[in-house]
Amino acid sequence: MTRIGIAGAGGRMGKMLINRVIDYPNLELTAAIECEDSPLVGLDPGTLGGIGELGFLVVSDIESVLDSFDVLIDFTNVESTLQNVAACRAVKKRVVVGTTGLSDYSGFLEEASSDIPIMFAPNMSIGVNICFQVLNMVAKALGDDYDIEIIESHHRGKVDAPSGTALKMGEIIADALGRDLNDCAIYGREGITGPRENKTIGFETIRAGDIVGEHTALFAGTGERIEITHRASDRANFANGALRAASWLMGKENGLYDMIDVLGLR
Repeated sequence: MTRIGIAGAGGRMGKMLINRVIDYPNLELTAAIECEDSPLVGLDPGTLGGIGELGFLVVSDIESVLDSFDVLIDFTNVESTLQNVAACRAVKKRVVVGTTGLSDYSGFLEEASSDIPIMFAPNMSIGVNICFQVLNMVAKALGDDYDIEIIESHHRGKVDAPSGTALKMGEIIADALGRDLNDCAIYGREGITGPRENKTIGFETIRAGDIVGEHTALFAGTGERIEITHRASDRANFANGALRAASWLMGKENGLYDMIDVLGLR
């Protein structure tokens, strides 16, 4: 039995993870963490996930529960994730990271993974990660003859843009084409922009309502257009991917992994 801790237990993903973990007989939820000022601290996490009381309480100090879990699943924010990974590294606990906005901290995760196994993915959806593989294949086949745009939509409460998934799509396409995304990305357009520059990758962001997550990579050539789209209608698919990753990570040596590794597609 693998014992699971959830950081960000009171968030949308945290509650979904609590709700879904009971469907995995090899996993047991044994710890739940929230930020210090959260009104959920001191509550039974089972009530947050709608599965009944579990007999322990949500805490704000990860140090107090490090002995209670084998794998931490972290869906919090950048600052909290960095602190939680450091705490887990100190006591050799495995970590599944689903926090977005960590693109500038890949070096931190890489360094920490020399001591513990870490699975980091900006999107835990199995479908999205299959799309990642398809994008690599399509970009290599089409080459530089097609203009590329990435359009993503999320709920009005999402605080980062573009999404981590959109950026990952851009990185995969850029790498397949021998480009550096930092040099070729265009984030939105306004005013007199002039003709589109060759070999750029455009990003457009939509924030509205309760959209769970939609991502489209558009390849536009002369006389035709190819669109690869993933639409999420339920956050359960993200939770299922994270729980699958947590189970998979138990059998792995130190290193930095992603969902492609989890799915055996590399």
